[in-house]
Amino acid sequence: MDKIWAPWRMQYIGALPEEGCIFCAKPQERNDAENLVLYRSEHAFVMMNAFPYNNGHLLVAPYRHVADLKSLEDPELLDIMRLIKLCTEILSRAISPQGFNIGINLGQVAGAGIADHVHLHIVPRWSGDTNFMPVIADTKVLPEALAETYSKLRREFDAISQT
Repeated sequence: MDKIWAPWRMQYIGALPEEGCIFCAKPQERNDAENLVLYRSEHAFVMMNAFPYNNGHLLVAPYRHVADLKSLEDPELLDIMRLIKLCTEILSRAISPQGFNIGINLGQVAGAGIADHVHLHIVPRWSGDTNFMPVIADTKVLPEALAETYSKLRREFDAISQT
């Protein structure tokens, strides 16, 4: 039997579920590298997904704690869409995906892991990034550690902030 080693995953497997809303708490803590926060705008922020579907899986969320799109104000909606555009540009430069899945899971039955704070997913995609592992072994293989991907993306976001 072949083995795939991903020792950094133990911190996630053994972690206790967090209390409260991560989309409210993480941007307030100002511990961006540990919290995987990449960028802040006026009404929303970007962070990496700690349990990604693919390398570079980003989350865009408003600062305000709202569960659905109808509760967002127009400036928040515009800011979120601008961040999605920025994220796809930065991901394209930093890790060269061939496409993206961009989506929102509204409500727990729709797959939202955190249903009470609306957030959008940006998942970079490559030809061949789906294979037999999730189907046969219920395992997703990520070729790069989160910290390494974070460093690449943070450099790109920092460059944007300085212009």
